[in-house]
Amino acid sequence: MPPTLMTPNDNPSFSRRRFLRNCASMTGLLMSSPLLVLAAGENRTLAFRHTHTGERETVTYWRDGEYQVDRLQILDRLLRDHRTGESTRMDRVLLDMLYQLQQAVGTQGEFEIISAYRSPKTNKMLRNKSGGVAKRSLHMQGKAIDIRLCGCDLKTLRDRAVAMKAGGVGYYPKSNFIHLDTGPFRSWS
Repeated sequence: MPPTLMTPNDNPSFSRRRFLRNCASMTGLLMSSPLLVLAAGENRTLAFRHTHTGERETVTYWRDGEYQVDRLQILDRLLRDHRTGESTRMDRVLLDMLYQLQQAVGTQGEFEIISAYRSPKTNKMLRNKSGGVAKRSLHMQGKAIDIRLCGCDLKTLRDRAVAMKAGGVGYYPKSNFIHLDTGPFRSWS
């Protein structure tokens, strides 16, 4: 059955202006986001060391044009809340952002994990200790990670992440990490 075109008569909330604005936004996203141009056939491998648990993993999470479910489960476990042991399904776009960032800086170094998934309990505890923790943090949805990359200085890592224009990028030089998330593009220090 061929797709049907929705017209203003079919949907009272249809707005031609909103539709055109959304089309323009999508065109800009398609033109500017390097995440959308990752080669489907390439293998995507990431190496991690969790700074709080000492655990290390090198995982090829994308092979032969598809995500590797068993390998992703290893990453979900590694990126767990180290305080509670709880884990979640990490956003696959976040992993692709990390892979793309690593390609952009040109190093195959290990990502050092400061924080990835956070349970609501951990987020609340951290929020009570610091004003810099969001109440509805994307960490609680598996859509954010705080990292540094071995073999790459922090400012370069931040600059390349900002240049990707693919999510949130926070720069914390005093704490020696950057924050990445899959929310709308924005950056802060």
